[in-house]
Amino acid sequence: MAAERLLDTPTSFLHLAREIAWTHHERWDGAGYPQGLARNDIPIPGRLMAVVDVYDALTSRRVYKPAIPHEKAMDMIGKEAGTHFDSDMVEAFFAISEDLLETSRRFTEPPSDA
Repeated sequence: MAAERLLDTPTSFLHLAREIAWTHHERWDGAGYPQGLARNDIPIPGRLMAVVDVYDALTSRRVYKPAIPHEKAMDMIGKEAGTHFDSDMVEAFFAISEDLLETSRRFTEPPSDA
């Protein structure tokens, strides 16, 4: 917040970044954290990032788990529409599914042999 105050515009990218960081773990049904916000009390950027963050977590290989295929991740996200996620955000996310898959393929690193 201190860095935001140093900028000239109150609607700076830092404000947006803080809003996303603070709200992307909230859930549409109110069972999220840190504030327990629900529905339209969750800012739109947080609602959108919630979907994106889960997609990335599911489809990215981690040291503790393999990546889940795009189709399975989309199915899992679809099943959480209206509970974990805002249904409108899931619908918008599904609308760009093919572009998302292409971008994911383009930037995903192949597994290393190390």
